[in-house]
Amino acid sequence: MSPKDAAGQHKPPPGASRPLDRIDRKLLARLQQDGRIPVSQLAREVNLTVTPTLERVRRLEAGGFIAGYFARLDPRKLGLGLLAYVEVSLDRTTPEAFDHFKEVVRAHDEIMECHMVAGGFDYLLKVRVKDMEAYRNLLGDTIASVRGVQQTHTYFVMEEVKSTHAIMMPES
Repeated sequence: MSPKDAAGQHKPPPGASRPLDRIDRKLLARLQQDGRIPVSQLAREVNLTVTPTLERVRRLEAGGFIAGYFARLDPRKLGLGLLAYVEVSLDRTTPEAFDHFKEVVRAHDEIMECHMVAGGFDYLLKVRVKDMEAYRNLLGDTIASVRGVQQTHTYFVMEEVKSTHAIMMPES
């Protein structure tokens, strides 16, 4: 049997998953805004002391709620100003065709995202490259040359109206 907390409730064993409470959600929302926030400041913002705040963050990391931390870079400053979305249709929808396509996609950093979708095509890719020539090379040498790719349609982004990595925090 698990130990009890101060209120006489059974506490889950360390590492066990439990539902997210209001404080967990505040921690996740705040860490999405700034993954480098000092724990002391984070603790003040959620009205806890440092130790329980750090324990909660570690539990959220161990539970997979926090998948990692990263720096958000400005692609234009790095010379990667062309953003495009590419619809990809395969000529056959077999596990082997899907696996082969996924292997190729994972090997190319210019392809930032790849989503298998339901509807009129099989995959939606988010691609970021230097310019139109780089895109043409990626399309011709990589995407369209994959065995099984039947058709592609490309949509070039004229203006990024909203771009975020933050996930909306559900109430409960």
